Amino acid sequence: MRELTYAEAIREALRNALIKNPKVFLIGEDIGAYGGAFKITNGFLEEFGPERVRDTPISEAAIVGAAIGAALMGLKPIAEIMYMDFIPICLEQLANQAAKIRFMSGGKLKVPIIVRTQYSLGRAHGAQHSQFLPAWFLQVPGLKVALPSTPYDAKGLLNQALKEDNPVLYIECSLLYRVKGPVPEEEYSIPFGKADIKKEGEDVTIVAISRMVHEALAAAKTLEENGLSVEVIDPRTIQPLDIETIVNSVKKTGRVVIAEDDHKTGGIGAEIAASIIENAFDYLDAPIIRVASPDIPIPFSPQLELEYMPNKNKLIQAINAIFKG
Repeated sequence: MRELTYAEAIREALRNALIKNPKVFLIGEDIGAYGGAFKITNGFLEEFGPERVRDTPISEAAIVGAAIGAALMGLKPIAEIMYMDFIPICLEQLANQAAKIRFMSGGKLKVPIIVRTQYSLGRAHGAQHSQFLPAWFLQVPGLKVALPSTPYDAKGLLNQALKEDNPVLYIECSLLYRVKGPVPEEEYSIPFGKADIKKEGEDVTIVAISRMVHEALAAAKTLEENGLSVEVIDPRTIQPLDIETIVNSVKKTGRVVIAEDDHKTGGIGAEIAASIIENAFDYLDAPIIRVASPDIPIPFSPQLELEYMPNKNKLIQAINAIFKG
């Protein structure tokens, strides 16, 4: 199978959608003439024209608000918010309008928008351009949240988002844009709410989100050289969350570490841990451990940022601590 980068897989899914569905259009800052901040939409303006690839003023509220209006009129907008840190600016539109309109109308109105965004942790972009905030949206019923970790998942989850009648928040990781992996040429989609077992194991489960999937796989490789068998699970979506796959793994291994880039307090890991306690408490042989970012703003200094970030070594330390008692 051919290999694409994570960014190329997203680009291919977007381009195919524009070709196949005339109702699809892109809207966002610098996505047209500039080709996107990360060049994913480079050349799309020339290929599809300004009606399908719409540059906007610097107003996240306007971008998502316009997308909602277009969706209510039967179109399929894909809105880009350049940094996830800017999502709070359009939180009213996304969480209080898009996510609720279908419910409040008794299903008569649909808001099939996709909001693409990315987080830049690890690129020394500072405290206001590096945040990872998906746990905020666990409190927004009606909004689906996808977090691809591989090129295969990036294309498949975006294709699924294109089929959804509900709004989807599609969160990319900029550190993964150049990561390569196998991606089929043919169309395929990955159902939301279906986790992927990235690696099977017997002794301990790592539930890893987005970028941390790669750190978990690296940790698993090192630990297996020392005789520990590690299972790595990637939820792929957190809303809906496939707790069944996670629980089945924990029942098998009896130990679990949750790896996430967001802050530990109130993060994705807190919800996953609570769900494990509710469904598999009697199977646990050790306390659940969360390896997450500390509860401080993200440092601008590259050296401090690396120290701040969860990584392979911190996962190895956590798992070794579990087995030492």
